Amino acid sequence: MSRAEQPSRRTVLAAAVAAAVTGGAAPAAAAAAAGPATAAGPATDAGEAGDASGADAAPVRPVDNRAWTTYNDWRSGTAHGTCAVAGARPGLEIAAPAGTTDYTDPHTGTTATWEYATWTSPVHRLSVPATEAIASWNARTPAGTWLQVELKGTYSDGTDTPWYVMGRWAAGDQDIRRTSVDGQSDGKSTIWTDTLSLDDPASGLRLTSYRLRLTLYRRTGTKLTPTVWRIGAMGSDVPDRFTVPASTPGLAKELIVPRYSQEIHAGQYPQYDNGGEAWCSPTSSQMIIEYWGGRLTPEQLAWVDPSYADPQICHAARCTYDYQYTGCGNWPFNAAYAATYKDLQGVVTRLGSLTDLETLIAAGIPAITSQSFLKTELTGAGYGTSGHLMTVIGFTANGDVIANDPASPSDEAVRRVYLRREFENIWLRTKRYNASGKVVSGTGGVCYLYFPAHPTAHQRKALTAVGVR
Repeated sequence: MSRAEQPSRRTVLAAAVAAAVTGGAAPAAAAAAAGPATAAGPATDAGEAGDASGADAAPVRPVDNRAWTTYNDWRSGTAHGTCAVAGARPGLEIAAPAGTTDYTDPHTGTTATWEYATWTSPVHRLSVPATEAIASWNARTPAGTWLQVELKGTYSDGTDTPWYVMGRWAAGDQDIRRTSVDGQSDGKSTIWTDTLSLDDPASGLRLTSYRLRLTLYRRTGTKLTPTVWRIGAMGSDVPDRFTVPASTPGLAKELIVPRYSQEIHAGQYPQYDNGGEAWCSPTSSQMIIEYWGGRLTPEQLAWVDPSYADPQICHAARCTYDYQYTGCGNWPFNAAYAATYKDLQGVVTRLGSLTDLETLIAAGIPAITSQSFLKTELTGAGYGTSGHLMTVIGFTANGDVIANDPASPSDEAVRRVYLRREFENIWLRTKRYNASGKVVSGTGGVCYLYFPAHPTAHQRKALTAVGVR
């Protein structure tokens, strides 16, 4: 995102939620037929992975993560026209459509008729009653197909949310324009682009459980189908804090991750969030994707101006762009983009400490972290930001953070070392003061994790340790 000290769209809305600003999606087919219920605000910083509760217990993760990924998982839901597919990477596909519906794309004005089928997950009871929830998914959407993800929750007072649209997504942009949906609220919670947030957390109201609904779409009269390999959501209730306890360094290791600067793309393809100056999220995503071996073909990059360096960053920006949010920082869209590469998974998560990052780095898994800070709060950065993504690739012998920071003037300058205590606090806090002295939101430990579809035993252990399964 922009490095300006002006509040970003993400920060403005996140701050509004934190200040308890009070804000309907219909069932999938009806919602599509009626056209999108305007799509929600900026992606807010949030995460995943989870554990239990208890005021007198040892510190626990204030985050719960549940994902459906196995053949039995896909068979456990309620299907209308979908079927579970076995194999090395089990998934969900269209078997026989449940019906047809018209969808008018709000960003093109085009109306088309689509066959659809649905799958609804079992109810998942959150181990941590939540103030926020974010869905994420991994899927293949061939040309002529797309999908919609919805979430319906139950509050601690026994009432339910509507079916909220968490995203309408396709890997490409020729059939529909991928989009979040604004204007969704029931007076108790609101969708801000990719995040369900309770309007008044101080009231004590919490989200205690949820279901997810997938609607898969394809052109009428074809045998095409999306394939969904992973669908899940995290719920979190991270306490408000300006500072966090200091962790003890425990690892000295650096991963060799490609280095890409967003800044060299300034002014390129301004239709995607005004060009590279705002592309910290897709640039960070592309670094991790290529660390795992993901590559684009010359054919895939043929649309990019051949005079541009690192054309894959332009491609990542185009493929993560949310046409409602008008930016490339929609978190689930970035995770879904990563999973379009062969044998990769992506999740949006929230971690609890730099110790969690050390656990991942020790297993060879880098992470993309989200943070906001004043220029004076992160030594060596040289800028302040109201919201920025960077890639953590390791730790020095004294525990400082080694990061590939895309807000660097060149690819060569991307590798940075940031002081452990400074980085830890700006990443994990939920409250901060901006340049005007106003209290605004912090990210509370948000990160993206991209990892193999078939992790090694060491990687599985590390992911489980930080609450990702």
